[in-house]
Amino acid sequence: MNPDPTDGSATVRSDGGMVDSPFETTSSVEETRGDRIDRFLEGFVRTPWSILRDDWRAVAGFAILSVYVLLGTAGVYLVEPTHPAHGPRLLGPFENWQFPLGTTSSGRDILAMTVHSTPSILVMMASGAIFTVAVGTFFGVVAGYKGGMIDTVLSTITDVFINIPGLPLVIVLATLLEEWINNPVALGALLAVAAWAGLARAIRSQVLTLRSESFVESARAMDLPTRWVLSREILPHLMPYVVVNMVNAARSIIFAAVALYFLGVLPFSDSNWGVMLSNAYHAGALYRPAAYHWLLVPMIAISGIAIGLILLAQSLDRVFNPRARARHERGSGDAIEPDSEAETTQMTQV
Repeated sequence: MNPDPTDGSATVRSDGGMVDSPFETTSSVEETRGDRIDRFLEGFVRTPWSILRDDWRAVAGFAILSVYVLLGTAGVYLVEPTHPAHGPRLLGPFENWQFPLGTTSSGRDILAMTVHSTPSILVMMASGAIFTVAVGTFFGVVAGYKGGMIDTVLSTITDVFINIPGLPLVIVLATLLEEWINNPVALGALLAVAAWAGLARAIRSQVLTLRSESFVESARAMDLPTRWVLSREILPHLMPYVVVNMVNAARSIIFAAVALYFLGVLPFSDSNWGVMLSNAYHAGALYRPAAYHWLLVPMIAISGIAIGLILLAQSLDRVFNPRARARHERGSGDAIEPDSEAETTQMTQV
């Protein structure tokens, strides 16, 4: 029974009224720290794991990349480094199990060269991918959300990097930064110096659409800080695009590094897959059957890691798909009918 406003016993609400308001109602159950940890694990661990476990592309992609990670970590301790005259010259694969993948024209073990090239390739790949995504996302999100003069300045910088020819820029920077170029972290960032601009431009376009959505307008009306709005309201909606682009950027970094090493544009001090290809090519491996394995082994290594990254990028689409997540969340298994693969891909493409 509502109190009679005329007898003076009614309670004046915070909004100035005297009637019960739904905004005065608060939950009787308080979320504990354990509940917050469980919700975090459900959203970022259990549900993604459930989605990836049911996708053969994720299983295959992780298996392939795990092999490379093992080669780059444990493999370098299990396989001894090689040197010239380590074995017979141009020994074929599987002819001598001391050199299972054969040797080069100088007697170096091709398996050892491949294994000891893996760590620098992985570090370079991760460095370039992180640099591309971090810089591209920052420029795109800030320019799209803030607008005005900030958008003009950041968009101008982005357009400059989009129109700069990537190869000449890398050659010039490699010459100027010769002392740093042998560091795989610096080299990865150098190879991605012109790759972030396209991502920034695409993200800016998406943010221009998102900032007019009702949930973003509500956050701004509540006078929440810009950092909170960007991190809690904008970035989660961009994560599918960002993560998939990070994987694709890693693949592009490998191709760029191998190509530039093959062409002799980048200086080097240690062996890597691009240098192996260049040495095999200049030793006549293209027309010498006895040296085919010297050329094929690094090509297979490069193709294998590229295939693993492609499979992983395709499977990550589903991790951020709301319908796929709803099907795999605990306790909601049959709530939504499975959708087709084509529909899933369409929903995640931006």
